[in-house]
Amino acid sequence: MPIVTRFSLSASLDAPIVLAPMAGVSGGALAASVTRAGGLGFVAAGYAEPSEVLEQFELAGDAQVGVGFLTWRLEEDCSALDAILERKPPAIFLSFGDASEYAARIKASGAMLHLQVQTLSAARQAAEIGADVIVVQGTEAGGHGARRALGPLLREIVCADLGPYVLAAGGIGDGQSLASALALGADGVVCGTAFYAAAEALSHPRAKRRAIDLDGDCTSRGDVFDAARGIPWPSGWSLRAYKNAFVTRWRDKEGYALASQADRDAFANATIEGDFEIAPLLVGEGIGRVTQTEPAGDIVERFMSEAAATIAGCQALLRP
Repeated sequence: MPIVTRFSLSASLDAPIVLAPMAGVSGGALAASVTRAGGLGFVAAGYAEPSEVLEQFELAGDAQVGVGFLTWRLEEDCSALDAILERKPPAIFLSFGDASEYAARIKASGAMLHLQVQTLSAARQAAEIGADVIVVQGTEAGGHGARRALGPLLREIVCADLGPYVLAAGGIGDGQSLASALALGADGVVCGTAFYAAAEALSHPRAKRRAIDLDGDCTSRGDVFDAARGIPWPSGWSLRAYKNAFVTRWRDKEGYALASQADRDAFANATIEGDFEIAPLLVGEGIGRVTQTEPAGDIVERFMSEAAATIAGCQALLRP
């Protein structure tokens, strides 16, 4: 059963569900599957070279998918963004950094501009520079994020009535969570962890198998993985991931500064070897709702049926 919101109507979607652009997970096949199921898929540019971004975008075929970029990385090289805009994507998703330099160019291309924020002040700035969609990310989210929980922050931004559509992100692990976000005033949701183990995801097969055994208690937020990977993330954002043996041992970037060369070599090889007690497994608190590897379309369909049942159940609570 379709759930109609301002956002789904504007974007011509059957489901107000957006695939988060997760680096190393959201490739062309996964994005296309979410779109074909009625949502909106995004390919993640992440840390990939421009040629890799274009390759994944092309893998989506005729499915209408967007591309998500790390805003601070565009300051170093925006050639991938320029190349994608020439291909007229339906949407561009920017996260983490000042997007004011890129907003006008993106909107001039005809793409819907999604800007992810973690504070009310950032939401106000996003509206001022012309965002079509504000993605409100709570600290429950996997990968990089900030400190505020989704619920209170979402309500503040919805009540501020800034103009753009508002999507909720962070801990959206099932249809009940979708219904809850809509009840709080969101126009839709952005889901990442829910699709981490999807059949079409680029996640390592061993990471998928490990992920389906985890719950939200198994994640923590910190900076040690960025230090180990040598990625110069700007201050203000930390990384939520599975709290594996590597995190327990080194704890933070100051601790990892004491690592030997052998330890560093082991980390570099861990992702290739599929050792996720060392390598990062970037999932959020919603991971407890991921219990199997299945097609992305089935995930979208289940979200929608669960949300519809939840909404109907809430209506049954009303008495004349």
